[in-house]
Amino acid sequence: MSRSIQSSENPHDGFLSVAVIGPDGQKRVAATTALAQCERVEIHEFVNYPSSLDDVPNLLEQGFDAFLIDLDGSPEYALELVETLCIARSSVVMAFSAHADPDLMLRSMRAGVREFFTLPFSQGTLANALLLVAARRQSGTSTRIAAGRMLVFFGSKGGVGVTTLATNTAVALAEECNQSTVLIDLNLNLGDAAMTLGIEAPHSIVDAIENPTRLDSSYLSKLLVRHSSGLYVLAAPVQLMSSGAGAIDFACLLAVARQMFTYVVVDAGKKIDLKQMHLFDESATAYLVTQIGIPELRNANRLISQFSVDHGPKLEIVINRHQSRSIGLTEDHLAKALARPIRWRVPNDFKAVSEMHSSGKPIVNQDSSIGHVIRQMARTACGLPVSPRSATSRGISKSPFRPLWMDAVRRLNPDRNNVDPEQSNLSPVRPFSSPVPR
Repeated sequence: MSRSIQSSENPHDGFLSVAVIGPDGQKRVAATTALAQCERVEIHEFVNYPSSLDDVPNLLEQGFDAFLIDLDGSPEYALELVETLCIARSSVVMAFSAHADPDLMLRSMRAGVREFFTLPFSQGTLANALLLVAARRQSGTSTRIAAGRMLVFFGSKGGVGVTTLATNTAVALAEECNQSTVLIDLNLNLGDAAMTLGIEAPHSIVDAIENPTRLDSSYLSKLLVRHSSGLYVLAAPVQLMSSGAGAIDFACLLAVARQMFTYVVVDAGKKIDLKQMHLFDESATAYLVTQIGIPELRNANRLISQFSVDHGPKLEIVINRHQSRSIGLTEDHLAKALARPIRWRVPNDFKAVSEMHSSGKPIVNQDSSIGHVIRQMARTACGLPVSPRSATSRGISKSPFRPLWMDAVRRLNPDRNNVDPEQSNLSPVRPFSSPVPR
């Protein structure tokens, strides 16, 4: 049973049609009242869930632009309904609950929910969400977006170069793959990914994980800063601080980020708990960064032995600061010590790393062997073929706004790359205040 409510006396094709579904009358009133305050919305109220998931096609045939579903009436069935609606890819699915339950929030996002609201609805919250619905309808794009891919960097020991590799891989992804990319610094204490890139961040990851009821794409966007490469960064806090956040809070953050970005690069440092690898699904790639030294290799072997082969993310071993002859260990010694093949060998380049730390210029934008290897890591991650050193690896930062035909010409004429390098790789940093397009 349903009834229609219109927020204007003269509805027309420019209106968004939103179906509110839930068995609790008071919660439906709260939802429809909030929607009625938005402009150009036609509201359809359903007083109960469909009696069977087989009835979902009938709902979809009505052509709603969005669904707003109460998860509290029957959480398990409601989540099944959400997932079924999302599979159809024809409408935006949003959900709400009277409780700020991080587990329910995480499960709903994994089911495909685009926005999760906690009662009471805050002023303007639904309006902002509907702006995204309207934009998607106008552009004709699918409302069901595949979750972004995660690349997780963690180390066998402190000081092996996890942040250096994570930040530069993220920059290379943004430049090489031309897809939206975010870097998340999970080091709540002493994280320096933002500083490595020479940017200042007014907000940090703590603002995200300590506000689970506000955490959606709109709120997360306000916490990010943008690097001139096109990369977005969620920084670690500047001050030392303790946080009571748990695995669920981090999982919710990652779920929201994956809805917003094609690539989510995570700097997990050396404190990642492999028992929490369920935070990263099988589509993720985990890069175990180590170097050739007895303590580092010993720790790497311990971590590898606990890493599941059949479940969780794909593991790639990265030897950082690699030298052909290090402490007398041969390739056979390394293979036996790690019990896994080495995927990447990143050469030692003290000059390039020092230049990055002093100027904020990423290594991948310098003429260096280490920058070339990291770019190949990024290109492999996004499915591009390995290529000779590009203009960017020689120190020329490719603008994300450069016309595509210019890149095509350069690929056809690799010897005619007479382009002046940018004077600085960093543009003035500003907080990003609106949702980031995928």
